[in-house]
Amino acid sequence: MTQLPSYYKFWHKLGHYSLKFGAWSVLFFLILPILVIIPLSFNAEPFFSFTRGMVTLDPDSYSLRWYNNIVTNDNWLLAVKNSFIIGIFSTIIATILGTLAAVGLSSQYMPFKRVIMLIILSPMIVPLIIVAAGMFFFYTKFNLAGSFAGLVIAHSALGIPFVIITITATLSGFDRTLYFAGLSSGASPVRSFVDIVVPIIRPGVISGAMFAFITSFDEVVVVLFLAGPGQRTIPRQMFSGLREQINPTILAVATLLIAISVIFLVTLEVLRQRSNRLRGLEGHN
Repeated sequence: MTQLPSYYKFWHKLGHYSLKFGAWSVLFFLILPILVIIPLSFNAEPFFSFTRGMVTLDPDSYSLRWYNNIVTNDNWLLAVKNSFIIGIFSTIIATILGTLAAVGLSSQYMPFKRVIMLIILSPMIVPLIIVAAGMFFFYTKFNLAGSFAGLVIAHSALGIPFVIITITATLSGFDRTLYFAGLSSGASPVRSFVDIVVPIIRPGVISGAMFAFITSFDEVVVVLFLAGPGQRTIPRQMFSGLREQINPTILAVATLLIAISVIFLVTLEVLRQRSNRLRGLEGHN
């Protein structure tokens, strides 16, 4: 528990605890709708509400039937497979291109860095439906709409900004004299980059790759514009399920996505702490 400074008066303490209470209240307000999904996904009845048996904790009112439906329904299996295929390939492309772009933009000799950074980060700034519409009209000229290649390229473009941001933050504490020391020792630029720079930025690269994967995995607007019948992903299948046939299978999938997100967040926090240790910032936390 954080010890308040001894010079804090009554109003200081009141402000401190009021701010803490307000922050926890906002967090609870944001998290509660997500937490409600989890028990509803175990509902034995095909309803999106708590039944009397669930409220009274009747074991017969809970079931894994909706989770079982994920692995037995061909549409859901196709969506899961497509999401992983598109997510993995787009993450690889976004990570490679984003890493190269971040290293280049971090150089002091790079001209027009602000303009280039603004252009690269534009997919995060411009409303996604505008990006999706622009991609659709552009991809139709190259017959990429309705193909896996088109979706992979589109998701890569959406993931690159996240990779650049995380790696740029990692490079902000990088001592470039280490790189030049490697060059002065006779190592080639590529060898110096691989042996000196890569180990230091590795946590940022992994974090950026995870953000890119989650961005691809959760994306629905671009998929609605570009995907054909054979490229259904999990978000699109959930969207279609809400319109065509509502059942708690959607809640079961949402619960699994929440679990995956929690795992990713924990991993990102571990990587952040490791990155701080590598940069010698552990003592400042």
